[in-house]
Amino acid sequence: MIWVAFVAVATFAGNAVGTAKMKDYENQNGDSRKAGQILDGAHFKDVAGEVVLVQSKDGTLGVKDQRFREAVTRLKDAVTATGQVENVRTPYDKEPSPITPDQRTTLVQFDMKGEASSADQRVQPVLTAVAGVQQAYPELRVEEAGGASAGKLIGEAIDKDFVRAEQLSLPITFGILLAAFGAILAALVPLALAMTAIIGATGLLALTSQLLHVDEATPNLMLLIGLAVGVDYSLFYIRREREERAKGRDKQRAIEIAAATSGRAVLISGITVIVAMAGMFLTGNGTFMGFAEGTILVVVTAMIGSLTVLPALLSLIGDKIDARLIHGTVRVLTRGRVTWARKLGGRNGEGRFWNTVLTGVLRRPLVSALISGGLLLALAVPAFTLRTGSQTIDDLQGDYAIAETFKRIDQAFPGGNEPAVIVLKAADVTAPAVTAAIDRFKQQAFATGEANEPFGVEVNPDKTVARISVGLKGEGEAVEHAVLTLREQVVPATLAGVGEAHVTGNAAGSMDFNDQLARTIPLVFGFVLLLAFLLLLVSFRSLVVAVKAIVLNLLSVAAAYGVLVLVFQKGYGEGLLGFTSTGYITDWLPLFLFVILFGLSMDYHVFILSRVREAFDRGMRTEDAVAFGIKSTAGVVTSAALIMVAVFGTFATLSLLTFMQMGVGLAAAILIDATIVRAVLLPATMRLLGDWNWYLPRWLHWLPQLSHGDDDDHEPLPRKDLPVPVG
Repeated sequence: MIWVAFVAVATFAGNAVGTAKMKDYENQNGDSRKAGQILDGAHFKDVAGEVVLVQSKDGTLGVKDQRFREAVTRLKDAVTATGQVENVRTPYDKEPSPITPDQRTTLVQFDMKGEASSADQRVQPVLTAVAGVQQAYPELRVEEAGGASAGKLIGEAIDKDFVRAEQLSLPITFGILLAAFGAILAALVPLALAMTAIIGATGLLALTSQLLHVDEATPNLMLLIGLAVGVDYSLFYIRREREERAKGRDKQRAIEIAAATSGRAVLISGITVIVAMAGMFLTGNGTFMGFAEGTILVVVTAMIGSLTVLPALLSLIGDKIDARLIHGTVRVLTRGRVTWARKLGGRNGEGRFWNTVLTGVLRRPLVSALISGGLLLALAVPAFTLRTGSQTIDDLQGDYAIAETFKRIDQAFPGGNEPAVIVLKAADVTAPAVTAAIDRFKQQAFATGEANEPFGVEVNPDKTVARISVGLKGEGEAVEHAVLTLREQVVPATLAGVGEAHVTGNAAGSMDFNDQLARTIPLVFGFVLLLAFLLLLVSFRSLVVAVKAIVLNLLSVAAAYGVLVLVFQKGYGEGLLGFTSTGYITDWLPLFLFVILFGLSMDYHVFILSRVREAFDRGMRTEDAVAFGIKSTAGVVTSAALIMVAVFGTFATLSLLTFMQMGVGLAAAILIDATIVRAVLLPATMRLLGDWNWYLPRWLHWLPQLSHGDDDDHEPLPRKDLPVPVG
């Protein structure tokens, strides 16, 4: 009841205040952030600008031809008649809209009336009007693009993608849990706990976001992480409680042992995940900091729920959690022809497959370590060629006509889609001295050969800020060089003397973001690795365990990077996944994946090592403890990994390449981690090291002794001698 009340109160309070979304400048860094802060306080009218590309298809018609002029005039009349637009500019007006040098292409520019935030809801009549003109003039391209039309045509598709991915995640998770436990209640409890934790954490996010604003994608990320850790923690706990009940323990004693063993593992794992997520605060970037805020909240909530609500539910439900109603019904209806094993509900969770694998690994640990380690290193090698780039229109995958329109506009007017924006702040930007400086800026910018039309100047109502936009020629490094030219040469020579000037825009923002990451990535990596090392050192009182855990996790992440490079940079998965490679990985993904993967992979590592250490502390030889601990956790780790892989894999179906990369990267890393690393490399190296696994220097003996078992449970564990010598 307390948990339900907490979720209800958090949800009600969150809905009452609403989640505070980041302002544009909070996602920026460096000079771009300074420009964004000035624009945020300048009170510019929030306008959604739209353009219509009018272009001769075969190159025979030009702007001066009568047929071309008729089309443009009709287009102007059609969009004006909708009553939704204003400030329409054509190439025939006193202040003409841009025309290409060959006179075959122009843009008709206009603004949507009303607030830009809701313009996508009013743009359909305009799109219909433009389509009507296109139909009347088939020899011309008459195609609309802009913030409102993109929001309408692309935004709706992406929103549907996310809804579909979220709707797929829940039934997939439930199906895997049902197959694993063979009981409907045992499948529902983890899912219910995870979902209530997500709902409660989302309510808390609305409250904390008043202090630290968040990106609009944060709740989607919270769903992914919350579902992953919430279900994992419940799996660990229920698995141990069922195991103890199968041994003949009474209900209360089984829950106590589960709390003392799996409960401790959940606590250590949760803290480690939180530490990893907290590393994103060190980036100084609003998006990453918001991600850290949301993921920490959902992990904390799921962890508390697993340690408090789950034991209460198990005590309340008792052995009914094992009732196999669906399985029994299916078996009766099919007369026993359809049945499945209870993977997590029996006396052990080993299974024939993992028994066979682990027996072979422990029989030949050196060979197993060399093969698995070599495979991971081979997968990691492509990571050294990883290239990053910012999101562009090419990030949108699928049949979107508007994406092609954006590309045509960029070809005709290079830099027109993503111009540089110079923000000039002065006492009066309309004063003659300032306007003369702006004219000089335009002349010198064009004289560099790196800038071109369209060029525009907007002034805020107070006349204290001018927003100057100018197209940049080229792509990639050429655009970056153009931004540097503006910042280091043109702006200081023309605008510095009349006010405060900063350069922003997509290219400049990407450069500033990359510079910020280059400065902060060592801090993030150092923070996460050091604190994770200290947590593991204290938890397991072993220098070797702590160091090896860090190394294995880094190998997992490096292998995941390698898979990303092979699939999305080299393009080996294009046909299978249905995408077109851009030749690079989205710039924010590598750091994001490191933090998320490092935290999530610790779930398995801590859970397995806790079971191994528990067996060792109760008198089992290290070799036997490794075999016992890993085999007894194989079922639950496999089920947890399958859930994560399936949930993350749904993101590979989205329309944005960035989210496809994220889904494949996360799914590949979890799969690699739960199979090659945890099932082969970890047991092989522990078998090779023997008692050295528990090495702790004498000068660290002051560390506290944490128990990984139930101190009052003295039942001896079975000894299984491993007669085959190491090697």
